Amino acid sequence: MAATDTQLANAIRALAMDAVEAANSGHPGMPMGMADAATVLFTRFLKHDPADPRWPDRDRFVLSAGHGSMLIYALLHLTGYARPTIDDIRNFRQLGSPCAGHPENFELPGVETTTGPLGQGFATAVGMAIAERHLNAVFGDALVDHRTWVIAGDGCLMEGINHEAVGLAGHLKLGRLNVLWDDNRITIDGAVALSSSEDIPARYRASGWHVVECDGHDFADVERALTEARDSDLPSLICCRTTIGKGAPNKGGTSGVHGSPLGTAEVAAAREALGWTAPPFEVPQDIRDAWLSAGRAHAGLHTEWQQRLASHQDKDEFLRQMSGEISADFSLAAHVDGLIAAPQKVATRKASELALGAINAQLPETIGGSADLTGSNNTRTKDQAPLTADDYSGRYVSYGIREFGMAAAMNGMALHGGVIPYGGTFLVFADYCRAAIRLSALQQARVIYVLTHDSIGLGEDGPTHQPVEHLTSLRLIPNLEVYRPCDAVETAECWELALRRADGPAVLALTRQNLPQLRTEAAGENRSARGAYRLQTASAPRRVVLIATGSEVEIAVAVRAALEERGIGADVVSMPCWERFDAQDAGYRADLLPVDALRVSIEAGTTLGWERYTGTDGLRFGIDSFGASAPAPALYQHFGLTADAITPRIIERL
Repeated sequence: MAATDTQLANAIRALAMDAVEAANSGHPGMPMGMADAATVLFTRFLKHDPADPRWPDRDRFVLSAGHGSMLIYALLHLTGYARPTIDDIRNFRQLGSPCAGHPENFELPGVETTTGPLGQGFATAVGMAIAERHLNAVFGDALVDHRTWVIAGDGCLMEGINHEAVGLAGHLKLGRLNVLWDDNRITIDGAVALSSSEDIPARYRASGWHVVECDGHDFADVERALTEARDSDLPSLICCRTTIGKGAPNKGGTSGVHGSPLGTAEVAAAREALGWTAPPFEVPQDIRDAWLSAGRAHAGLHTEWQQRLASHQDKDEFLRQMSGEISADFSLAAHVDGLIAAPQKVATRKASELALGAINAQLPETIGGSADLTGSNNTRTKDQAPLTADDYSGRYVSYGIREFGMAAAMNGMALHGGVIPYGGTFLVFADYCRAAIRLSALQQARVIYVLTHDSIGLGEDGPTHQPVEHLTSLRLIPNLEVYRPCDAVETAECWELALRRADGPAVLALTRQNLPQLRTEAAGENRSARGAYRLQTASAPRRVVLIATGSEVEIAVAVRAALEERGIGADVVSMPCWERFDAQDAGYRADLLPVDALRVSIEAGTTLGWERYTGTDGLRFGIDSFGASAPAPALYQHFGLTADAITPRIIERL
């Protein structure tokens, strides 16, 4: 007898109970509650091929409610992915197992994005849906024609980022995006009613979504709802009314099953209630075979797609973009040569725009955007048409005042593949984006954050808009490269480095105020690639090394001139990227920052962290308080960030 849908779903429940119980840690309630709906999704709707998890035209599945990670681990295992194996699942949440407490995209093929911080998976899926529609507009149905499916919980819908993501998806009419809401009305603290009385379906309808409701435990009703959602031209919210921990006779439907193991007695009672007699971590062969058959259901579609690809005129370009490889012909050498020939005294945000003019003309995969600050961030170039609901082929997204939503959507675009997203806002608003920037780094996603107005140099807008601690704060994030270029040439170099790095994000911290071009001679190499380099060498015997970033390199050059006039030799080291400099060999670092010289840092931000380069006996000039509202020159003088203020203090220390 063929296995029933109920038996297929109960296999998910059993594996979830067993794994959480063995780990004595985890969240069994969500996988048990959504097992029925997930069974319908994976056996009747989701287009994927476990034999090739990277098939470019697969549907993307995002478990936004990442705490219920055993749901996706069970589904991947049952449908025939090479991993997780049953031993991986036995070692759920243990060191070395790819079955981490929350799904990690770098651990398992089939996990499209790291989830767990609630709401971000949902917002990331919006970015995936944007990328799909854009690539479909560029390459056509033959190569790109898939959907993005999401399972989200009450927490995902409560988080503030959900409002940003829902608004953006509705505005862009992303009809290939379908979200299954696990409407179990339970949070960790208890009933949802304790903290929320929101009419969620009404909110989604008001945001331009299609909404359909179903009994999340009625397979036929779930199939009806998913069919309706699939056929809608709007993004869809499928409200699946469920019971958290379904199958657990005593704890089901309560918060007690949300984030704790069921316990031996309740697991035994659940197995009896479900009629599940197989030993822990074992799935009866007929049920296993039925799941494997479902996993193979789209192998034929995959073969047909490969045949279309083989004869497609854009095959090579499509594969290049999906692989993430930068075109072999890409180069900013001509742009840099032009700067050397005709130096530009411009703000680095303007220098970024100039570089993007050369970048976007060569790399069709770049998609820019801004959180309603396009004219300030200088992120749009003349050849970029807007990406809209009427024309997804455009390469510029107007994200609106949605910094967090923008950042998470860019993560989704990068993880989908085929595009390189960059987006702009003010550096001070990196705080709005920070959780998504952290996930960019954790997921090794190539996302480029263009963060302008990077210091007190923005002037009169005052301390609410003047970043002080932000550079240091961002530098704390592992696998994030923070660039602060000093002029137009360095800006181009930093852009090239960010683009060529496929396994992580970058921040470009850029000025509002104009800066002189300090690099006026051809270098023959990307000098910023090492993170720091000697911009000017001491003429008199070297006693001082001045280390600066961004707009303060100009000040360091002026300090050097004043010291040299007094017979004090000083090097100027431009350090656009701490992370790249730290990765250099010890010899290079020691040569650039010798211990026998007074090392002095200059940066219009907090001085915390600079002691690693100056030593504790060096000097550190910066701002360890909030800024003030005044014109930029007055602020630099007020905070002692001028050559006239810095030079005598260096002489005094010497």
